[in-house]
Amino acid sequence: ISSVILKYRKRICSEYQYVTEYNSLPGEYVLLSERYTQPLILQTHRDQQERQEELRSSGEDFQQVLSSKNSHEFSYLNSLFNPGDHRISPSAVILQGNSGHGKTLTVQKIMMDWANGDLYKDQFDIVFHLKCKEINCISGKKSLVEILSYSCSLTSDEISQILQQSPEKVLFIIDGFDELKLTQDVYHMSPNSDPLQKAPPEVTLCALLRGRILRESFLLVTSRSTATDTLGKLLKGPQRFTEIMGFSELGVEEYFQKFFQDEELFRKAYDCVRANETLITACSIPVICWIICTTFKERFKDGAGVTSGLETTTSIYVDFVSTLLEYHCQGLSQSIPTLLKSLGKLAERGMLEKQVLFDEESVNETVSDPAGSPFLCKFLFKRRIRQETMFSFMHLSFQEFFAALYYVLMEEGEESERKVRELFMELDKYHPRLYPPDFAAVVQFAFGLLNKDVIRTLRKKHGLVVHPNTQAHLKKWILEELQSGYPVADRTKFWLHCLYELHEVEFVKEAIEARTIDASDTGLTRIDCWALLYCSQCCQSIHKLDLTHSALTCETLSMILPALLRFNHLT
Repeated sequence: ISSVILKYRKRICSEYQYVTEYNSLPGEYVLLSERYTQPLILQTHRDQQERQEELRSSGEDFQQVLSSKNSHEFSYLNSLFNPGDHRISPSAVILQGNSGHGKTLTVQKIMMDWANGDLYKDQFDIVFHLKCKEINCISGKKSLVEILSYSCSLTSDEISQILQQSPEKVLFIIDGFDELKLTQDVYHMSPNSDPLQKAPPEVTLCALLRGRILRESFLLVTSRSTATDTLGKLLKGPQRFTEIMGFSELGVEEYFQKFFQDEELFRKAYDCVRANETLITACSIPVICWIICTTFKERFKDGAGVTSGLETTTSIYVDFVSTLLEYHCQGLSQSIPTLLKSLGKLAERGMLEKQVLFDEESVNETVSDPAGSPFLCKFLFKRRIRQETMFSFMHLSFQEFFAALYYVLMEEGEESERKVRELFMELDKYHPRLYPPDFAAVVQFAFGLLNKDVIRTLRKKHGLVVHPNTQAHLKKWILEELQSGYPVADRTKFWLHCLYELHEVEFVKEAIEARTIDASDTGLTRIDCWALLYCSQCCQSIHKLDLTHSALTCETLSMILPALLRFNHLT
């Protein structure tokens, strides 16, 4: 058996050292070591207040929320099965994480480190990896031994010998419980206690989860939050709950370094993202990091200068939504346009009512099968003597994005116009000196969704159409706003960001060429400078730029230097 396990370890090392990415062509791969970065893993449930703080915070505030956790609340891969409270070691660990947060890559890292002898060396003689997506494809009745033989290089006889010899030294990793198609057989079939006994694959797997089969073995089960309550009821005890929070800012930096393998490119890309509060917060989600790094790599390859800034924030969010719909959204019970519009409706309601957490009843009224959506997170909170289920988007910025999507994707032109007018009314409630208002990000995303490349992506990939009347209405509004001549710098910065997200040269030229850009009495950040630089470079000449008391640094001044020659007057 030792020689069989050694051979199995070598096979795991060979297979698991590579990662196939979403855009990999046949035969393309990258090393796991060039992509995997340790995410933050929290081993405690958060209360409602903590959840709201995490969802609403961004940039440095978001990092402060993460760093406010006590160190003992975090877990590492080598301590998942260590004794916890009351000195009890868990026999089953739940590793919860939202779509794109790196659950599967973390499992791959565990398998690789175990096979190399770097993890669980004295704890587990063998680690089996079962993917629920693959188990769904197995037909007929199968025993646990047969299911394992499908997923690894060992024969049924070899697996039987290993399980019989030392079941207490076996770890089963079950990846993607939320994808498992559970039938009523799981609850009604007679208990299955023999690794060789045959039953429908999902019934056999649930017998393992419950501890009916190989009670002495250990389990690590990954799942999205929408299925964790079901998993918790099925899983044997004692259990430990852990959750992948994503990357800290140091984790984001490490990921960028590994991705680029070039100090100059890494520094350019990371500094660019760090300057954008929305994107650096979204980068806590590993798949967002991958999308941004991949986009940057293409830009560097094409010779594009980093001074032109990143792709628009909207385009990154559209790529993220497309990635989740394509790879994390199997077996949808409704069409993609219907799903996105229902999510948009829920997001708009949250924005109007200043909510980031939604009760189960209101979510079910708006979104059919919320558990099947990769964009919603599900939480259980203690409410006196009972539990309460709540939902949220991954972060407030995603709620803002879906609200914008809802405004611009109305099928009826008149309805769309009415919604856009309501959006402007929300903005007009704010005094000019209180900019940016709550809905500023929604409006910026709305302009980003009017970008021609984004419109093409939405139509081609998901059959979504932005009504021409909506485009005309939004453009008319910003032209009227610019003509109104509000002498307030924060409002000017807001308009510049809207135009930057739109990324349409001719319209930007029409909007600002004869205007005064007032950036006085405000701190110009790097992302503000990118917006100013882009808009000015769309024009041959612009009337005036006011930079009085704009708190320019050497760095931000150097960024906008190429733009200054475009202005006829400079204060």
